[in-house]
Amino acid sequence: MSIYNLFRSLAFKIDPEFVHELSMGSFKVLPSALAGLFNSASLKPQHQLDFAGLKWTGPLGLAAGLDKNAVALSFFSKLAFGAVEIGTVTPKPQSGNPKPRLFRLKEDQSLLNRMGFNNQGMNKVLENILMTSESDRPICLGVNLGKNKVTPANEAPVDYFKLYEKFADHCDYMVVNVSSPNTPGLRDLQQESALAEIFESLASIRQSKPSPLFLKVAPDLPEDGLDSCVNIAKKFNLSGLIATNTTIMPEIGQGGVSGQLLAQKSKEVRRYLLEQLAETPDIALIGVGGVSSFDDLWEFWRLGGKAMQVYTSFIYQGPELLKGVCDGIDQALVKTGARNLNEMLVDYKNLPSDWRS
Repeated sequence: MSIYNLFRSLAFKIDPEFVHELSMGSFKVLPSALAGLFNSASLKPQHQLDFAGLKWTGPLGLAAGLDKNAVALSFFSKLAFGAVEIGTVTPKPQSGNPKPRLFRLKEDQSLLNRMGFNNQGMNKVLENILMTSESDRPICLGVNLGKNKVTPANEAPVDYFKLYEKFADHCDYMVVNVSSPNTPGLRDLQQESALAEIFESLASIRQSKPSPLFLKVAPDLPEDGLDSCVNIAKKFNLSGLIATNTTIMPEIGQGGVSGQLLAQKSKEVRRYLLEQLAETPDIALIGVGGVSSFDDLWEFWRLGGKAMQVYTSFIYQGPELLKGVCDGIDQALVKTGARNLNEMLVDYKNLPSDWRS
């Protein structure tokens, strides 16, 4: 049994949110020791991926939600993640929804959460970033932005403006999150008119403080809703979309479901969005939702995608997931004869169905 599997077997006997907080605290205090203990993968220069003005050290990033407050940047920077996204961060601190609010669906390798953007607020999160030395930060750092629960919908653009202004000089990209199911009324902001108001409010500051900017979308949107997101990305020159957030499954419980129960729905949304973005290659799509192996990356690449993110599968698999991805990249490069990932993905339509050498 690996060290991580032993840790998981013990941790899964305890309340998941308590384990999460205990882990974040441990990662903060002992980042190098714990990273060395758990890690079994390493990225190589040929694994680097360039897209949307970003440089990821590998094609698999850590999604928002795990390190909400940027307390464990040093730890995650030492694992084989190509990028790390923190948050969701709101302007004011907020405690989130009542506990219990995080549940394991072990048989389905999934999670149900109704956290509600619990975080320490933008001032403290920025302080945490700045307290982490630049050498200990991830090469590519993203910040996921959300409005406070008490902020009325018509004032949401103000919250996103404050957040953008706060983090623009201290991260590599930002993400507007209006797709979480756990803040009442938030998903209503995915309507094209509401999205336009948010991004119009950011237009001036994006000129004075340019930063790659993404929009994260829900997997439960109909096609016309996805079309609206694509229209907004084109109209406001966004760097891309992130698909998808968690999904609503009332039969399981209130909140958002992630992991394998989300996988198929998220794949379908990504496939549709990549088709809509095929003629605008400057607008990237970052894939997330049910991603659990190098096979998911390979399928995404063959459709024209590039980078993906994980959260739930990392909880269930640990660093072995990252090792499988690194090994898969090396085999794929041998299979295709490409010198690096950037070269291999230029001709993505001709990638073979099987990446194994």
